[in-house]
Amino acid sequence: MATLVHSLVKHRQRLLYRNFQPLDYLCTTPNRFFSSDGNRKLRNIGISAHIDSGKTTLTERILFYTGRINSIHDVRGKDGVGAKMDSMDLEREKGITIQSAATFCQWKDAHINIIDTPGHVDFTIEVERALRVLDGGILVLCGVSGVQSQSLTVDRQMKRYNVPRLAFVNKLDRQGSNPTKVIQQLRDQLKLNAAAVQIPIGLENHHVGVIDLIEQTAYHFEGDRGEVIKQGPIPDNMLEEVANKRMEILERLADADDQIAELFLMEEIPDVETLKAGIRRAVISCSFVPVFMGSAFKNKGVQPLLDGVVDYLPEPHEKPSYALDRTKEEEPILVSAKSTDPLLALAFKLDETPFGQLTYIRIYQGTLKKGNTIYNVTDGKKIKLSRIVRMHSDDMEDIIEAGAGEVVAIFGIDCRSMDTFSDGNMNLAMSSMFVPEPVMSISIKPAKTTMQNNFAKALGKFSKEDPTLRIKVDPDTKETILSGMGELHLEVYIERMLREYNVECVTGAPNVNYKETIGSKQKFDWLHKKQTGGSGQYAKVIGYIEPLSEEDRKEAGKVNAFVNKCIGTNIPPEYYSSCEKGTQDAFTEGALVGCEVEGVRVVLEDGAAHAVDSSDQAFRTCMANAIRDTMKKAKPSILEPVMTVEVQVPSEFQGTVVAGLNKRMGMILSSDVNDDGSGITILADIPLANMFGYSTEIRSQTQGKGEFTMEYKRHTQVPRSTQEELMKKYKEERDSENAA
Repeated sequence: MATLVHSLVKHRQRLLYRNFQPLDYLCTTPNRFFSSDGNRKLRNIGISAHIDSGKTTLTERILFYTGRINSIHDVRGKDGVGAKMDSMDLEREKGITIQSAATFCQWKDAHINIIDTPGHVDFTIEVERALRVLDGGILVLCGVSGVQSQSLTVDRQMKRYNVPRLAFVNKLDRQGSNPTKVIQQLRDQLKLNAAAVQIPIGLENHHVGVIDLIEQTAYHFEGDRGEVIKQGPIPDNMLEEVANKRMEILERLADADDQIAELFLMEEIPDVETLKAGIRRAVISCSFVPVFMGSAFKNKGVQPLLDGVVDYLPEPHEKPSYALDRTKEEEPILVSAKSTDPLLALAFKLDETPFGQLTYIRIYQGTLKKGNTIYNVTDGKKIKLSRIVRMHSDDMEDIIEAGAGEVVAIFGIDCRSMDTFSDGNMNLAMSSMFVPEPVMSISIKPAKTTMQNNFAKALGKFSKEDPTLRIKVDPDTKETILSGMGELHLEVYIERMLREYNVECVTGAPNVNYKETIGSKQKFDWLHKKQTGGSGQYAKVIGYIEPLSEEDRKEAGKVNAFVNKCIGTNIPPEYYSSCEKGTQDAFTEGALVGCEVEGVRVVLEDGAAHAVDSSDQAFRTCMANAIRDTMKKAKPSILEPVMTVEVQVPSEFQGTVVAGLNKRMGMILSSDVNDDGSGITILADIPLANMFGYSTEIRSQTQGKGEFTMEYKRHTQVPRSTQEELMKKYKEERDSENAA
């Protein structure tokens, strides 16, 4: 059908333009609302985009025009107030959104819940969990820069959760703005079936309004804050462009909606109501993206965008949601989205407040009522609802109850992100969300030991509210390792520790988990003799050490081995266990750089003991010293961890990225082009010590469009020059410790 549609385009354009007549000035606007439930209009939307595309500025205007706030404050305002949705001091200082913020407003006869999300890639989990629970989205694009790196990430997230969306081309007042280029990028880079439903009246300094292609009406925005909308006829010099663009909508929509395609093929022009209904069906099925225009900062185009939210984005029950039946091997069950059915709700965001934990909840079906008891399906705990609030950034409005489709917050429950709640009648769990793996790690510790308690509290709270923030104690180096999505992500949490918990932190690159091994067989004959008055220490051990092969390690299930081949009682049997413990002591701290030893077999063949001076401690010390000394003669070497790194970048950056991997001593294993040819996946083995700072490098190399993941593969021998540097550094550290 699509081929036939395209073949009729030119003929239809001529027909449409011949029959086109502009609307009379101040014509009556037809009914703008197409909700399938005539008694209730509810929209749950998220506003997402690349950093600095104008998301928070757009939300600020939406709140102003809907009467939620009385004045407009800019993100980087000179009045020191900042935008309403940037409630954290850090957000207002840096001029960026760090945490997603929820609010609600009333537009005409529709209730709209809005979540404003961060644009920086380091805070992508905030976008992820918002889109997981929302029914629709607004993808904001800069009219100058167009589709950028985080636009690609947001697009993947919207497609992952099948979120219907509108696009809003912002900043048309700026020099170089080009909405036509942006729409083409939506089609080429994001593979979206997008078409403009508005065109701007003027660009850059001449941008004064927009033309609604559906209703064929011009809108001019006047007044100090763009609150006065003048509706009028289309300028004569734009009539042909309007006809062509309206034809483009019909062509694109015909590819997505069968009813519009039939009208198109019969050469019938759909009326406004039919066209809007077709756009709505296509948007909800995620097969069409209507593109709106404007400049949020200059207060242009925001009110028609709100009309588009109500006209085209779905009611909660129109976007299918599924729960998993835990009694039937997690069989998917369609959620009804009715307030009269048993309760099913999902906790998607946690926030610590002076009043306790604040839990953001999306109600998928049923009703939350103050005083009722609900159950945490995940852990089975029973909870009484003491307080339910609607959020307006950091302000709260207490409510008595909330029905299906609502996004609210509740106090007084202890849960984790993505826990499911019910009223006890069902054993269903809402599916969880995708959590990306951290890409950057740092070592962290409090500057003073007196801060240790607050340090632990802060880490516990932050890891609970942010699934991408990982905390672990390295079992080898005993360091606390903080892992996250990038430098800014980790910097923000370190700054929050200081501001919220008064904990000053010392950070650094985490120590690499080096190991030591040997390369040849070497015999030992070691005597430990110490006399300090009274009973002394005496022990003698004889044997050899040799490399332990990979096959032997796998067979034994250990990285090292201790073999006792003693015959007779030169070493009394009660000291055999002490000799083995001494061997483990030597393996714990090697002779070269004090790292763990692996790949060594120790064979004990003979020895000697003293009737009075021999003891467990004497043989343990003797064995440890014998192995450490012998390892120095057995061609010792240092091993470093090697990671398997998978890099995904657009094809045009392949040469730059491969060169960067080679500089980091990477061995390229494979390089595969994606099915559509737009991207490439590179697989390489790279030493972990060379991967620090790579998250920043790949973003700068690929304009923020590249991503990578890595996992441990094996330990391999370091180059001789690196081994000498590590040994020198270790010796200097030991000397300084001894001097102190």
